[in-house]
Amino acid sequence: MNKKILAIVPAYNEENSIIGVIEDIKRHLPEVDVVIVNDASTDRTADAVKSKTGVKLIDLPINLGIGGAVQTGFRYALKGGYDVVVQIDGDGQHRASEAKKMIAPVANGEADMVIGSRYLEKKGFLSSPFRRFGNFIFRIVNSALIGQKITDNTSGFRAYSKEAVKFLTRYYPSDYPEPESVVLLARNGFRIKELPVIMQERTAGESSITPIKTIYYMVKVMLAILARFSR
Repeated sequence: MNKKILAIVPAYNEENSIIGVIEDIKRHLPEVDVVIVNDASTDRTADAVKSKTGVKLIDLPINLGIGGAVQTGFRYALKGGYDVVVQIDGDGQHRASEAKKMIAPVANGEADMVIGSRYLEKKGFLSSPFRRFGNFIFRIVNSALIGQKITDNTSGFRAYSKEAVKFLTRYYPSDYPEPESVVLLARNGFRIKELPVIMQERTAGESSITPIKTIYYMVKVMLAILARFSR
């Protein structure tokens, strides 16, 4: 497989987990280039990344949120001419060993986006009850809107083709982008595939998404999805 592959790792205040994430990628995906997008962390995330060799650091001067951080990575990938991009969270939940099987369908031309789903085999860490409920709602709505069953719309563990990256560089949603981008890509003719993966709990720190934020997130993203579908 002679493809140029990039791993994008968005990170915000992940100083205690980011080195482990980098080492995991280097161990299981030695052929893959790595870019860490530090989203204006207030801790020592940037210093931790700088202590590792062979890794590109993009140090954002202001906090853009997950959408802006990932889109920054997409722009870097597009400029670098990468054929496949894999998105891996900086909190240690995503295993690089699982990413291998997600990269293959994109590299082989079978899919434009591959989502690593926790819910196809329901093994490993399945997230909090509130987030599982939110994902259940998105599964019903998104599957109906695009005519394809997607079990894990909130998963940020994804692989993309060059064509999908080029498109998302312009149109990637800025706020809580994962569920909305499923509809966005499907509605524009991109091929989406899901594969079962095993995730683990974050290795350090705490999620910023509380139960109240989960409800807000669901309502906001649902409105954005319905608005986009009606265009």
